[in-house]
Amino acid sequence: MRADHRRILATAIGRVRAKIKYRPVVFELMAHEFTLFELQKTVEAILGPHLHKQNFRRLVESAGLVEPTGEMKTRTGGRPAKLFRFRKEVLMERPAPGVRVKPPGRV
Repeated sequence: MRADHRRILATAIGRVRAKIKYRPVVFELMAHEFTLFELQKTVEAILGPHLHKQNFRRLVESAGLVEPTGEMKTRTGGRPAKLFRFRKEVLMERPAPGVRVKPPGRV
C-alpha cells in the first residue's frame, strides 16, 4: 500500500474507533440479523482487543441496543445461536447510544 493510502486507512479506522463509543455505527457494518458472537467479533475487529464474552453480551443486552428475532442460526459450527437485530428505537431514546466497551487491562 502506498504511504498515502495507509494514512487514509489509519485515519478512517481511528474515526470509527472513536465514533463507536457514542454512535451505533457497528450495526451499519452488520447484516440485518446477526448473532451476538458475530457482533462481538466485529467490535473486536474495530477496537482491537479481545473482549470477555459474557460481559460483552450483558453490556449489549442491558443497554437495549439489540432485540431477539425469535429465529435461530443453525450453521454456527456448534449449537444453534439466537439471532438478534439492532433496535432502531434506541436512537430516539438516548442521545448517545454507542457501544461503550472498555478494553481489558485499561482503567
